[in-house]
Amino acid sequence: MNALHAPRTPRALSSTARRLLVLAVALLLLGGVAVAATLHAAGRAAEKDRTRADGPPVRQGRVTLDEPGRAVFRNMAWGPHRDELTSVPAGDPAGPRTASGVHCLRFHTAGGTGICLQAVRGGLRDSYRAVVLDVRLRETRHYGLAGIPTRARVSPSGRTVAWTVFVSGDSYAGSNFSTRTSVLDTRTGELDRNLEDYRLIVDGQPHRAADVNVWGVTFADDTRFYATVATGGRTHLVRGDRTAKTLETLHTNVECPSLSPDGTRVAYKKRVEDASSDAPWRLYVLDLRTQRETPTAEHRNVDDQAVWRDDGTLLYALPGDFGSDLWTVPADGSGSPRLLTKAALAPAFTPAGTAR
Repeated sequence: MNALHAPRTPRALSSTARRLLVLAVALLLLGGVAVAATLHAAGRAAEKDRTRADGPPVRQGRVTLDEPGRAVFRNMAWGPHRDELTSVPAGDPAGPRTASGVHCLRFHTAGGTGICLQAVRGGLRDSYRAVVLDVRLRETRHYGLAGIPTRARVSPSGRTVAWTVFVSGDSYAGSNFSTRTSVLDTRTGELDRNLEDYRLIVDGQPHRAADVNVWGVTFADDTRFYATVATGGRTHLVRGDRTAKTLETLHTNVECPSLSPDGTRVAYKKRVEDASSDAPWRLYVLDLRTQRETPTAEHRNVDDQAVWRDDGTLLYALPGDFGSDLWTVPADGSGSPRLLTKAALAPAFTPAGTAR
C-alpha cells in the first residue's frame, strides 16, 4: 500500500487536551446537579404551597371570650396568622377561622378571663411571659416566666389562673426535667410562684424531697384544684388547696389531669407498660369517687392535657401536618377517635363551662 495513503493511527491525547476534556465533563455534571437541585426545590416549594392551600381558611377579625358557642385555640396553619388565637363556631370546628392578632404558645379561657403564654422575641435568645387577658383579649397583667411554656388553665369563674413551664429539659417523657407551676389570683394579684412550696402529703404522711415537681393544674373552683406531682420516681394525682397551701396525693401514675364539668372524673395521660420511652402515654379517665380507671379508645401516644368538650367527650392534640391537630374520643371507653380539626392547639370554649 502506498505510504502516502496508509491509514493514520490515532495519537494519544496531550495532557492539556485531557484536562480540558475532564473540565468539560465536570461542568456538564455540575450543571446537571444544579438543574436537578433547582427542580427539586421548585417541587418542594410547590408542595408547600399546596399544603398551605389545603389548610383551613383564616381571616383577621374580632375575637372575644364571651361570645356563646365559640371555640378558641392557637392556629397552627401556615400563613400570616400562624400561632394567633383564632375563633370558630363550636358546632363547626373545621370551618373558617377568625384570627385575633394575639400570639400564644399555650392558652386557656374560662369565665371571661384568658391566660396566654407567649414568646418574647429579641435579644440573644427568646424569653417568655404569662399574660392575663380580659374578655376582649386586652392585657391586664403579665409576668416573666423562668422557662418554656407547657400548660395553662383558668378556674371556671375566671378568677384564678395557673401555668407550668419547663425550667430544664423539654419533655415529660425523660427523667431529666424540672418544672415550675404558678397560681395567680386575678382579683388581688396574689401569686404563688412555685407550688413546690406547698406542704406535700404523700399517702397520708408529710413528704419533703429535692426531686419534687408539680405540673398540669386543673381547677375545681377558685381555691381547690388537681395537679400532678412527681417524686421518688412516681407520679401522683394530687388535690390542692390554695388557702391551706397543701397538696395531697390521691392516685398514682397520673399526669396532666383535666377535671370533668361535673367534677366527678379526671382525664389524664397514663404511662403504660411495654410502651416506647419516647411515646409512653395513653389517655385514661379516673372516677374520683371509686378510683376506677377507664382506658379510652385512643391507643396512640397522647402528650397533652386534654379538655372536656362536654360531659362525655374528650378533646386533645396529636401531631399533624401543620404541627398539631385536634381529636376527640368518648370518655367512657366506647367509640373510636375522630379528627375534629386540623392545624390547631390549646383549645377552650366560650363561655367556658366545659373546658377544664
